[in-house]
This record gives sequence, structure tokens and C-alpha cells, in this order.
Amino acid sequence: MARRAANNPRQLRSKTCGCALCAEKYSLAEHGERKKRRDCLGSWQARYRDPDGKQCGPVFPTQKEAQAHLDKVRTQVREGTYQDPKRGAITVDAWYAIWWPTVTIKSVTTKNRKLSAWTVHVQPKWGQRKLNSITWIQIQDWISNEVKGHATQKKVLELLRHMMVAALRDRRIPVNPCLDIEVSPAPARHPDEMIPPTAAQCVLIRQHLTDYYLPLVVFAEETGMRWGEYTGLRACNVDLRQATVKVKEVLIDDRGTIRRKSAPKSRAGFRTVPLTPAAVEAVQVMMERLHPAMSESAIEDGMHPEELIFRGPLAGTKRKNKDGEKVALDGVLTRPNFRRHWIPAIKAAGLAREVKNPETGRMEIWPRVHDLRHTFATRLKDAGVPEKETQVIMGHERGGRVTWLYQHAGAELVEEVRAALVTGRHLRAVS
Repeated sequence: MARRAANNPRQLRSKTCGCALCAEKYSLAEHGERKKRRDCLGSWQARYRDPDGKQCGPVFPTQKEAQAHLDKVRTQVREGTYQDPKRGAITVDAWYAIWWPTVTIKSVTTKNRKLSAWTVHVQPKWGQRKLNSITWIQIQDWISNEVKGHATQKKVLELLRHMMVAALRDRRIPVNPCLDIEVSPAPARHPDEMIPPTAAQCVLIRQHLTDYYLPLVVFAEETGMRWGEYTGLRACNVDLRQATVKVKEVLIDDRGTIRRKSAPKSRAGFRTVPLTPAAVEAVQVMMERLHPAMSESAIEDGMHPEELIFRGPLAGTKRKNKDGEKVALDGVLTRPNFRRHWIPAIKAAGLAREVKNPETGRMEIWPRVHDLRHTFATRLKDAGVPEKETQVIMGHERGGRVTWLYQHAGAELVEEVRAALVTGRHLRAVS
């Protein structure tokens, strides 16, 4: 075993020191006159090799500090806990470029959400900062005062926390500054703002809706399926004899491009949904209009819009593209295009109501198309369908979610409670 160097830590010669050793290395003739001294003013260098064999030599003002650092590093190297400070001195931008390609994300929507959190929030704030210079109080101040909205704070903090956890595991930082960061509480809404449209209100909306889109809205009301599930419904997954629909895939918006996704929102999304006579009629109307192909293409083969049951009125028509060539339009439905018909319909029906989102401050119009799903769940509750069965039909993994999210308390419950208080009548039990 090699002996340790006797002059470690060693004192470095200084051009400004007037001791004999410094004067010998840096002559007075070349570097100017200096006051003679007995003790050297030079700094002390602690030399060691890291686990990779690279020689390091940080400098300290005193021998005591250099020796203390040398003892600490030797202990860390022996115990396997040594961290090179230079590895954490890279910028957050540089660390993101290293870390992001290693992240495995199966869901396209989740990936896009994280990319959005990075480009809009994290990168502008922390991109040029050194990784090991970010402190807990700086992140807490940023989350509390600069990032608006409970949901946005959670998503942004989740991304930054994952980056810091990876840096901690890669031994670039000693601690994770994102631990125990507090986000603002989720805003509460009055129950009246969450009550879905009633059956009578749905009838009013249909009366003012374009005839072409009536089957789509009726199907949404009668099945409670999600937007991406019924706009991505293919003829091969519909059995009109058995009056059922198999939910096998969905359409998603991948940063402006509509794509097929092999799995619904969760595993519970794979399900068979029963069709009412009204839903069967809606499917038959669209099949007579568009004559969708009964083939079953693979998701990897692309969109294949000819298999879709619900498409826009321009499906199959041809228009000139930017190169002047006529191309056939696929007619795949998107939320923005459908809102051009939905918003005028609810306004004409006298139902449109602006609701301010307490998180973002933006004004939202009620009811949304998604609220038809809430209406469907309320119908199941009123019909006495047990919560477990409702959970299966709605495609949720947790039954409790059906109760607190979809089955809103409306005017009927208020009247029942008033009647019970006045007449003493017992309330009906709801499973």
C-alpha cells in the first residue's frame, strides 16, 4: 500500500507573500518588492483522488480547514458516500437534457403534460440555475407566489421533484430541495355549480343543436362514455344485435394532433357498455350516413377514419391543401370544432352560464359536453343501480369516486330533506 504524501495538505506559494519560500519562487526583481515576513500567507491545498481515480485539489485559506476537508473526503470515499461538487454544478437545463431521455412514460397525455410543465414553468425559472444552488425556500416562494392554481402547482412541483430525486440518486446533490413543499389547497365549489344538466335541459339543448350532431349527443347521454371513447368508437366494436359497445381504445389530442391510444384512461376503462334503444338508433343513423367499414385495423396502422362511427359532416369530402392538391378530409371530431356547435346550442336554450375557475381565473361555460356523463351517472343513481355496478359501467377503478364526483345533490334531495323535517317522513335509502 502506497504511503500518504507527507506534504498533504500543502501550502501554495503566493506572489504577494514576502516569506523566504515565496520570495525564492517568485523573485522580488520580477514580481516587485514585498514586505518580508516569517510566516507564509499562501493558501492550503488538500489533494485526493475521487472514486473514479481523478485527482482533486480544492484550496482553503488555512491548514486546519484543508486538513478537515481532507479527512472528511477520505471517510466519504471509504464509505462510498462521496459526491463530487462539480457534478452538481451543471445547470438545470443541462440536467434536464440528461434526465428526460431516461424517463419512461407510457401515456401520451402524461408526457405532454410534463413537457408543458417544463417549457411553461420550470425551464424559464430554473433553467439557467446551477443544480446544487437551488434551495428549499426558493422553491417554496416560487410555488406560493408565482405558480397559480392548485392543479398547476401540483403538476409543476411533481416534475421538478422527479428531476431532483434523480439528481439525488445520481449523487449530484446532497439533499432534495423539493421535499415538504406545500401547495395551495384545492378550491371548493358550491354544489349548484357542479349539478349536471337535467333530462329536461338536455332536451332543450338537442332542440337547438345542429341536426347532424344530434345522434352524437344522444349517444353521449345514453351511454355516459367519455369524449375520446365515443369519438374513437369503431363499427367493429358495436354489436347492435346484443345492443352493446366494447370500449377498447380512445382518441387523444397529442399537442394538436389526434391519435389513437391503445388503452383508455385506466384499466377499468376496458368495458362493455349496454345501449338503450335511443343509443342504438343514434348509431344506426350515423352508420347509414357514413357507412363505416367493419374492418378492425391495428392501432399501429394509424387513424383509419373510415372505421369510425361518429365523424364530422365533411368526412370524405375533398379540399385543396397548401400545395394545391385535393385531399379527402378524414372528418375526425375534435373538441374545438364541436364546441362551435355546442356553445350556440346551450346559449339558444338559455342554459349557458359563465363560471369562473377559482384556480386559473378563467371563465368557463356551463354545461360542458362532459357534463352529459355526469347526467348519465345521476340517472343510474336515481334508477337504483348499485354503486359497484355504476363504477363498472362508468369505467372507474374506485367506486367512491362515482359518489362524490358524479352523483351531485340537486333540488330533489333538498325537497326530500324538507319533507322529512316537516312531516317526519323517512328518507329513502340509496345504496
